[in-house]
Amino acid sequence: MRKTQTLRLTRQRSIILQELQNLKTHPNADEIYEIVRKDIPRISLGTVYRNLEILSDIGQIQKLELGGTVKRFDGNTENHYHIRCVHCNKIVDASMDLIKDLEKNLNGNSGFTILDHRLEFLGICRDCEESLSNLEEEIAKPM
Repeated sequence: MRKTQTLRLTRQRSIILQELQNLKTHPNADEIYEIVRKDIPRISLGTVYRNLEILSDIGQIQKLELGGTVKRFDGNTENHYHIRCVHCNKIVDASMDLIKDLEKNLNGNSGFTILDHRLEFLGICRDCEESLSNLEEEIAKPM
């Protein structure tokens, strides 16, 4: 459930939000820190973490706590699905419509009041697939 409230958009928070919204990737806090340091060289990693949590809490960004071990962030707050590479943990947006009435159907049948849902698809990205294929070819070569 997203919290909607107004909060002063500090310069730091504004730059973090802007940089994240400009990305098509789903970076972790350390990656965002490195990007934001180009605009604010003296910003601390702790400040970036705090502001990412605040922006997530107020619904300005999405915090992705999917099957990977690292929290990632998404500047796209529209409901959408993600695909994660099980080899390199890269996350991309799934180009498909939301499954209609999924939450509504579960509400009456599950014993839960459904507030939200996240769906993660698992696969192997093209880059990893090519790398794995090349590795298999190298291993299969006679010595």
